[in-house]
Amino acid sequence: MRSTKASAAIARLNTRDTAYRYSLGINAAGLFYLLRAEPGARAEKVSTDLPLDEFVQLVNATGPQKKVKMSKYDVAFEKQLGKPNPQE
Repeated sequence: MRSTKASAAIARLNTRDTAYRYSLGINAAGLFYLLRAEPGARAEKVSTDLPLDEFVQLVNATGPQKKVKMSKYDVAFEKQLGKPNPQE
């Protein structure tokens, strides 16, 4: 059950970053670590051993980030709030 959240984060990362193949490892203490492999190469450990929540945060911050879609109404609302438009 604990690893479901971590494996879902890895699946999202693999769809965002197709240059590498990511996977997770779990040590005997129940801590997670991130593995990354280039096509045709062995997987290498790219993170330290982390608890579940910290591991998911690391995976979500790794690789290219997905752009947030904003409708014209969202842009107008942000303009009213005085925030800069993130899509410009």
